[in-house]
Amino acid sequence: MKITLLLAAAIAAGSIAAPMSARVVLSDDNAVTGGGGTHLPPYLQCVPYARQVSGINIFGDAWTWWNQADGRYARGYRPKVGAVMALRPHGNSRLGHVAAVSRIVDSRTILIRHANWSPINGRRGQIEDNVRVVDVSEGNDWSMVRIWFAPIQALGGSQWPVQGFIYPAKPGRNEALSRPSAAKPAAAPQASSRARSKDPIADIIGQRMGW
Repeated sequence: MKITLLLAAAIAAGSIAAPMSARVVLSDDNAVTGGGGTHLPPYLQCVPYARQVSGINIFGDAWTWWNQADGRYARGYRPKVGAVMALRPHGNSRLGHVAAVSRIVDSRTILIRHANWSPINGRRGQIEDNVRVVDVSEGNDWSMVRIWFAPIQALGGSQWPVQGFIYPAKPGRNEALSRPSAAKPAAAPQASSRARSKDPIADIIGQRMGW
């Protein structure tokens, strides 16, 4: 990626320090940093990478993206390819997290690309592509997810609250945001009307009594 090459060039030129080693964190609860300054840090944070791959031109900490997008970008609660998934601060993650959706697998699974989530080879600030995210909300409304965590080669144990998805498009007029309710089962077909008998009084009594 262009931003990765720029970062490597800056390191080679000595304008920023080389990445420092960090211990491998075996819990995804404290793996996320979503700060977004105007200068690249010694490791790549999630904000500049999400901005680069999505084209959504928002700056600032990850947790601020959802509100910043109000009136500037379309928003919603369903994943779409090219959208940015915005996570709320949770647990030890005080800055939230943003990631770009790269593929819809099914109604409960997507793939994302993001940075600075999993420590890889002992280093923070790494880029990951085709990362699995699973919706674990009861209503399948994408309000809560689990995310693949590289050190354990499995979905992380934490459940992350999702603010929503920011789409690379202008918002519609009078955009109304409400989470979709859980899908309701189809109504059972009503029993066909019972055939009329030759006794209309009996029919009326049967209807009143629910026979």
